[in-house]
Amino acid sequence: MNVIVCENYDEMSAKAFEVMKEVVAKGNVVLGLATGSSPVGLYQCMIKDHEENGTSYKSIRTYNLDEYVGIDRDNAQSYYTFMKENLFDHIDIDPENTHVPYGNCKEDCEAYEAQLDKVSIDLQLLGIGRNGHIGFNEPGTSFDELTHIVDLTPSTIEANARFFDNDMNKVPKQAISMGIGTIMKSKKILLVASGKDKAEAVKAMVEGPVTTDMPASALQNHPDVTVVVDKEAAGLLTK
Repeated sequence: MNVIVCENYDEMSAKAFEVMKEVVAKGNVVLGLATGSSPVGLYQCMIKDHEENGTSYKSIRTYNLDEYVGIDRDNAQSYYTFMKENLFDHIDIDPENTHVPYGNCKEDCEAYEAQLDKVSIDLQLLGIGRNGHIGFNEPGTSFDELTHIVDLTPSTIEANARFFDNDMNKVPKQAISMGIGTIMKSKKILLVASGKDKAEAVKAMVEGPVTTDMPASALQNHPDVTVVVDKEAAGLLTK
């Protein structure tokens, strides 16, 4: 694991963009993308670079990590909408080349996994949850798990309530998510994290034992992982 510690969120986003752009510059690559507050700054850097430097995404294909179960794609809080508003609508990517999982059953999961089997993700972008989840792979998820339906833990529902009028009752209780086994097939992984509330998870991911109790610790077994964090998220690291 290559761990890069930055001063703040903006510096973290800029450094993560450097890693992303190096891959994008090769052209005709496949990106695995994430949602949430952590990658927004990176996406803003991608948009700015596209507008100012003409970096093109016409040959890029994308596959998102996850989506809530039970809300329509045009819902303001769907991850499909999030990606359109925070990235896709502002770059020259072909909408047909963007893929966000959708569904509520085993067959939907298998269909998305079958799509992923036909490509090789060159760079998978991740955030990390306070409980160490990557994608929506909660503690206890097998490291071999492929795309699956997840029951969200109370802590994840609580963390996401801020997007649903701070009302936990409005937060979907399930998600469809790439599994840890799916994520680990990626050629390169880029994980971004910021803020004190992520410090314990970052420490456990980087320095703790590899255990399903800490899903992100599986990344210690991947050959090419870059972790970009701000000082607050790195606050408990000792190495």
